[in-house]
Parts: sequence; structure tokens; C-alpha cells
Amino acid sequence: MESLIKYVQEEFVAKKDLPEFSAGDTITVYYEIKEGQKTRTQFFRGVVIQKRGTGASQTFTIRKMSGTVGVERIFPLNLPAIQKIEINKRGKVRRARIYYFRELTGKKARIKEQKRK
Repeated sequence: MESLIKYVQEEFVAKKDLPEFSAGDTITVYYEIKEGQKTRTQFFRGVVIQKRGTGASQTFTIRKMSGTVGVERIFPLNLPAIQKIEINKRGKVRRARIYYFRELTGKKARIKEQKRK
């Protein structure tokens, strides 16, 4: 049964051509919002806290600070509303899921940038 679900997801779910990113990267996600008859593009810029799941069910969590309040948003990777993803900074972290980032504020909440090759 599981292999049948995996087969259907691989064959029929449309894959988007999105850049490769990981935890610690600062990215901007542009997504479409429908308000009645109108649609507009909104963006969400923040640090990737985690990527989880495989295949069509893969999701990623982004965290940003809005004033003094931390805001997190979970996006499915193959969400049809996502228009594009821009990578602003590549972060250097040692973990795949940086939940400790939630407690950090101020200068301690900075992530070192990865050296370019």
C-alpha cells in the first residue's frame, strides 16, 4: 500500500523547480494569496528552522521576527501557491533542525554565513 502511494505521488504530483536550501539559510518565499476575486503576491522572509518529510509531503518551517514577536510559518514544498523561493544567505549550522534558535534574541540570534566556494 505504501509503495502504491509513493508511486502515485511521484507520477502525478507536479514537481516545482525550486532551489536547494537547508536549515540555517535565510530565504524569501513568494506566494500567492486569493482575496475574493483578486490575487496578490506576498513574501515571507526568514530563517529556515527545519525541513521534514520526503517526496510530495515535504515541508519546511521558516521563522522571522516581527517587531519583538517571533513568527513561524510552515510551507509544504509543493504548495501550488508558491511562486518562487530566493536564497538570501547560506547559514552555517551544525544541526538539521535548529529549534534552539527560538530562544535566542539579539546578537545571539545571528547565524554565521557559509563561506562561498
